[in-house]
Amino acid sequence: MKRIIAIVAGGDSKENHVSLRSAATILKHMDRDRYEPYLVEIEGKRWEAHLPEGVREPIDRNDFSFTHNGEKRVFDYAYITIHGTPGENGILEGYLRLMRIPFSTCDVLPSALTFNKFMLNKILKSCKIDVAESMRIRKGDAVDPDEVIRKVGMPCFIKPTDGGSSFGTTKVRTREQIIPAMEEAFKENFEIMVESFMKGIEVTNGYYRTRKREVRLPVTEVVSKTEFFDYEAKYNGMVEEITPARISDELRDRIQDITAFIYDFLGCHGVIRNDYIITEGNKINLLEVNTTPGMTDTSFIPQQIRAAGMSLTEMLTEIIEDSF
Repeated sequence: MKRIIAIVAGGDSKENHVSLRSAATILKHMDRDRYEPYLVEIEGKRWEAHLPEGVREPIDRNDFSFTHNGEKRVFDYAYITIHGTPGENGILEGYLRLMRIPFSTCDVLPSALTFNKFMLNKILKSCKIDVAESMRIRKGDAVDPDEVIRKVGMPCFIKPTDGGSSFGTTKVRTREQIIPAMEEAFKENFEIMVESFMKGIEVTNGYYRTRKREVRLPVTEVVSKTEFFDYEAKYNGMVEEITPARISDELRDRIQDITAFIYDFLGCHGVIRNDYIITEGNKINLLEVNTTPGMTDTSFIPQQIRAAGMSLTEMLTEIIEDSF
């Protein structure tokens, strides 16, 4: 009997369309001999299973199922590829926990922690992980631009504490740009952060572990052709992505060690991708932890999987089967 798999995509953020592209790649590479996969699109209260020939059926959230031609299909597993809420911040994971349905991502707590960049940095800093200097601002707080400059320096980044694809993120170079950049970030979230600029080499590293083995994926070097690795660079080809990165073996091993430590410390599950900046003296600074990394054909994880001599089908199967 094949397991019935929901590839859950969409979500309520501006990354909705990116999520659907990730889902298309996962669907293409799913092992059809083992699984019966369906795309499940979530947007607000609209939960739908995509069936062949453009048919869509509503999801019954009482048991995470759908009915087609009088036959009820209950999902055995959820492979979550939502970038943003509710799939990356623990909300969907909490629902699936209640339904007793296994899923591919981290549990509720690590999902929520990693989604809030400010809180994550504060926690990991206590574990001697190097991160940028930062401060948090909530909507309605009184802000003194001079205090911002004193705390984090200039230039700096102003961005939402959660979200992805660099929406609402601005690189600020002058005092006069601080308030407008904050207003832009507040369009995305009620809570934002100001983070110091770090000059160096940007890299990213994927990792996952099952009960059978640990997989340390190659490190990718990210050379952006824009001001920083923003939406234009990520999705419109304004970046050079080099796998494996042009760094020493010793530095590669240290990056992979940090990724593995963070995975264990936070209690992660499934595949994650950590982004770093290597600054002067080969200091490795964490930028963020992605617990539902992009999975389009050109995304970093599929690139690193190929560079490791693996197939995406192999990775997906390992992650799914580890839950059973």
